[in-house]
Amino acid sequence: MSALPLISVVLPVHNAAGTLRAAVDSLDVETVAEVEVIAVDDGSDDGSAELLDGMARTRPWLRVLHEPHRGIVPALNAGCDAVRGELIARMDADDRSLPGRLDRQRRFLLEHRSIGVVSGRVRFGGDARRARGYAHYVSWINSLRDPADIAVMRFVESPFAHPAVMFRGNLVCLHGGYRDGAFPEDYELWLRWMDEGVRMASIPEEVLLWNDPPDRLSRTDPRYSIDAFYMMKAEYIARWAVRRVRFWPQVYFWGAGRTTRKRAQYLIARGASVKAWVDIDAKKIGHRVWGAPVIAPEDLPPPGACFIFPFVGSRSARAEIMHWLEKRGYVLERDYVPVA
Repeated sequence: MSALPLISVVLPVHNAAGTLRAAVDSLDVETVAEVEVIAVDDGSDDGSAELLDGMARTRPWLRVLHEPHRGIVPALNAGCDAVRGELIARMDADDRSLPGRLDRQRRFLLEHRSIGVVSGRVRFGGDARRARGYAHYVSWINSLRDPADIAVMRFVESPFAHPAVMFRGNLVCLHGGYRDGAFPEDYELWLRWMDEGVRMASIPEEVLLWNDPPDRLSRTDPRYSIDAFYMMKAEYIARWAVRRVRFWPQVYFWGAGRTTRKRAQYLIARGASVKAWVDIDAKKIGHRVWGAPVIAPEDLPPPGACFIFPFVGSRSARAEIMHWLEKRGYVLERDYVPVA
């Protein structure tokens, strides 16, 4: 029997002394064969660096890289450059991996050679009432498992919790690693790799306790703002549409309100031309927005004769729109794809 491929866990650390030990010890390396943990200290000044060095003295599987403070992307790339493993798992210093996570994800990738990235269900570690948006997002990503579902829903939100993933290390060589810019680095990576044909999946087991501290980067860093998401996402929607939408750049946008228009403007900047806006509000129907008419859903061309982007953020409204379209014969990816 051949040896198991080595898993390299990349763990960026910046001022996480309060949660770091629990995060490292949650990786159950002692019970899983062929694992190394590469902790990249990103210029911490709260004792995290010293804590890592101390833990490494009694944990031979823990390697510590000390870097000047440059941010999460340089830290991630430094970790990926240092890996010895065939498989790379992610972990953050304020979360906890759940028992069996590394072995389950490695086994999945060994059994599914066509899959490049695998995630899993995550357990929300915050206050679901106070952080209702995050809790709903966790519920949504936990509903995605199949590669086809993940691919078609990727323009709605990032389909994974970043610290819950494991991926094949050769993908970094083939398609590039994390990019530093005014956008969320993990979502950009998934969109770029899927644009290159990488298939992604998620296992049904819980793999991570995903905490929600008030200083989480996604709450405080402008790279994770709504505008940053839409601006970056529009590039990959346009790339996909050029290849897959026979009517491009003439498309229909479902939703004529201010929020939808703000989201749509980024795709228009990438070459989309609005044939019409679709809305159910009778007060809007018959008006023109940016030169294009607002029409009722019933006035759409028949299936096969148009392409529609439902630009609706609400999960329930998006589900209703998709049901309406499917009931009338519109085919997902041929006639429409959800975006948000």
